[in-house]
Amino acid sequence: MLCKTYCATCLGLTVVAITVETDISNGIGIQLVGLPDSAVRESLTRVLTAIRSYGYHIPGKRIIINLAPADIRKQGSSFDLAIAVTLICAMTEKEPARLQNHLFLGELALDGSIRDVPGALPVAVYARDNGYDGCVLPYESAKEAVDIEGVNIYGVRSLADVLRILDEEDGGDFLMRQQPGASLETPRQYAVPDFSVVKGQFHARRGFEIAAAGGHNIILIGSPGCGKTLMASCLPSILPPMETEESIETSKIYSVAGKSIGSYGLLRTRPFRTPHNSASRVSLLGGGPDALPGEISLAHNGVLYLDEIAQFSKVTLDLLRQPLEDGRIVISRARYRIEYPCSFMLVASMNPCPCGYYGDPSGKCRCTQTMVDNYMGRISGPLMDRMDMHIYVDRVLADDLAADAGAEPSAAIAERVSRARKLQSERFRNETGVFTNARMNAEMLTRYCRIGSREKEYLCKLIDRLALSARAYGRVLKLARTIADLAGEENITLQSISEAVQYRNLDRHEW
Repeated sequence: MLCKTYCATCLGLTVVAITVETDISNGIGIQLVGLPDSAVRESLTRVLTAIRSYGYHIPGKRIIINLAPADIRKQGSSFDLAIAVTLICAMTEKEPARLQNHLFLGELALDGSIRDVPGALPVAVYARDNGYDGCVLPYESAKEAVDIEGVNIYGVRSLADVLRILDEEDGGDFLMRQQPGASLETPRQYAVPDFSVVKGQFHARRGFEIAAAGGHNIILIGSPGCGKTLMASCLPSILPPMETEESIETSKIYSVAGKSIGSYGLLRTRPFRTPHNSASRVSLLGGGPDALPGEISLAHNGVLYLDEIAQFSKVTLDLLRQPLEDGRIVISRARYRIEYPCSFMLVASMNPCPCGYYGDPSGKCRCTQTMVDNYMGRISGPLMDRMDMHIYVDRVLADDLAADAGAEPSAAIAERVSRARKLQSERFRNETGVFTNARMNAEMLTRYCRIGSREKEYLCKLIDRLALSARAYGRVLKLARTIADLAGEENITLQSISEAVQYRNLDRHEW
């Protein structure tokens, strides 16, 4: 008897449906075809042992299992469950209705229990968009897909659960349901500090507020101990939760990477990724044998923080230029071509020279001008031009350090940031994939950042004086738009433009 059902595999974030066909006929032997890799070929041993543990007798006949389409290489262990289901149905000569309109994913253990697999969320979205009635997934993997409406998600722990779903009319005991208020918190290795612990640094704090409100890139330059890393680590405390569309995009990346398994629902907290300066190009950009997403994609709709950015490889840093501009990364290799979204805020910090004290009032710096220029030159001009804000952070004054009164807490800043983000959400409601001012393209810039004649004359003088590039001109306008949003102003004012230019320290000749 010929029996078939459906599975799926992820090529990056693209989901491809796989038809699993099992045929039992006269003869001897069992064969798995359809361009399987080693893990898939080994699935036969796992599947046969699991089936025997439930009392099924493997017939001494010719069994052919085909994974179609045959021109796509099948990788991983997620095909186990679909293979087991078709084999059991072919042996018992039963073909339940759910076999034809459900997707089955899961790795089988030898005792028939089902282990988690990556990619459950994008598969659930694919099932909903392509008319499938439901997905049968390992319980822990199914938890990340429960928020997807329009498709039934079944969470199972063993092969026995799957057989009950096939036999019963509704399978309601295994149907996963949404839990109001449940959200997936991005795993953090430390507690997020509050901006109230930051002493002084009012200019830099204001810069972080603007950056968070508009999704702008920001770099801090200052001597050791002035609070650069502390302020950057406070940034997640003022970022608003993700919108539903943003949440689905980011959660799909974490699902494919296998980093959201075990959590309930979609990712709501914005990612905050902090790779070490020894990170390789593959770990930062993505790729490798399995074409997994890198740090820039895992930071999608969130923050990528590069502490001591000058210590990163210059070649690696320059590879960030195109992703910063396009909001996506295309990984092309001999075996695959994968595209991942990577719209993130780049937050960086660095010292102004090798010893770290150039320009510091203490006079500790003994670096020559050539040493300073070479150190700053580790960040190329094109990459620095893509930073919306360059802020020089001064040493904290003794009076500020000794002050008993705490600074403004993150909750108050987050409220202003949230109001500004709501204005942008309304502004870009008809724009695809654009949620913040920082992601506006040239066409949107002319549409949403119109300025009056007085403001235009002032900005033109600044461009000539500071010799700003066309990209820097656009970024000043985006910054001014965000500053106006924070102030609740409909139009970009002269004050907004003036403040925006103050955050371009490296464009100023005196720097």
